[in-house]
Amino acid sequence: MLKSISRTLLGAAFVGGAFMPHAFAETSINALFMAQAAYSEADVRAMAEAFSKANPDIKVNLEFVPYEGLHDKTVLAQGSGGYDVVLFDVIWPAEYASNNVLVDVSARITDDMKKGVLPGAWTTVNYDGKSYGMPWILDTKYLFYNKEILEKAGIKSPPKTWDELAEQAKIIKDKGLLATPISWSWSQAEAAICDYTTLVSAYGGDFIKDGKPAFQSGGGLDALNYMVTSYSSGLTNPNSKEFLEEDVRKVFQNGEAAFALNWTYMYNMANDPKDSKVAGKVGVVPAPGVAGKSEVSAVNGSMGLGITTASKHPEEAWKFITFMTSQETQNQYAKLSLPIWASSYDDAAVTKGQEELIAAAKLGLAAMYPRPTTPKYQELSTALQQAIQESLLGQAKPEDALKGAAENSGL
Repeated sequence: MLKSISRTLLGAAFVGGAFMPHAFAETSINALFMAQAAYSEADVRAMAEAFSKANPDIKVNLEFVPYEGLHDKTVLAQGSGGYDVVLFDVIWPAEYASNNVLVDVSARITDDMKKGVLPGAWTTVNYDGKSYGMPWILDTKYLFYNKEILEKAGIKSPPKTWDELAEQAKIIKDKGLLATPISWSWSQAEAAICDYTTLVSAYGGDFIKDGKPAFQSGGGLDALNYMVTSYSSGLTNPNSKEFLEEDVRKVFQNGEAAFALNWTYMYNMANDPKDSKVAGKVGVVPAPGVAGKSEVSAVNGSMGLGITTASKHPEEAWKFITFMTSQETQNQYAKLSLPIWASSYDDAAVTKGQEELIAAAKLGLAAMYPRPTTPKYQELSTALQQAIQESLLGQAKPEDALKGAAENSGL
């Protein structure tokens, strides 16, 4: 791992018989990002290159890891001072603040930032009244659908409730259009928790009440029962239990799914005729609701950029963060992740070609439901991932699996 360094190179040039001293100073900072979903690795590299051109005295060393390795890599590097800037999920500020992983940047956030950024985006980086970075990826999961398959099935509009989704999937299956019309990311990973949270929000469930687990009954149990029924009915692709979001994208792009739950980035990628067989046939709406309980459902899947407490170059790190999260940079890459800036949605350059996505985003982003805010989040998530997997595989009844998860949640 490269250690962050700041160096001054001093030299001398012989000009006209005299030595003329000159100095060249360069600060090197290390930044950790993820190699999946939202902005692509190539796009992050292009953003960093643009930053370096504007700030030639700052060199940015980029490292990319899969999302699943992002948390542990950040925490383990603290002892060696390995990173100056890290990408972090909305679920981590409580833990990172409690364990002094990220710098409190509340004093660095200007009034223009406070006024310009969508209010909901700040929940990504805030904990206990303090801000631990800038929001960067504003995201939730949407229901994507294949317009052509729905049309062939005689379905006039996408589902508004989760029960309607099952009904429409059955029509598609019974007509022989697709054997397994729905695709999810239910691998034993955080991806499954995001899908589960979307359903918990639809059913009006709670993760924690009065400091104790509450997901083992009510909406939390209803959500898992829905997942198990969808899986056992044969309407869900059986490989969903091993899928991450990129697997879901590939299945959908190949025309092998009528419905898929995924993040914003899939919309424009699935509409790219170079890589997708369903380009031009991609529909997107907010994730459905539950009759009598919710109109739509959504998980807060946003992420922020923060400065580690181990950083020796917090000023340069903040300069890089403000560049990456600036409205100009975000508008330029709005086809992969929608901007955090409210006025961006009035910019034709941002909205053109993705009006349908932005219409879904206005409803979905407003309904974002948080995963539990607790320093014990990693333990809780791991316990829930196991409960979901056991239930899908028929190794335990949902109520028993969730009771076990509650006992092992660390709460």
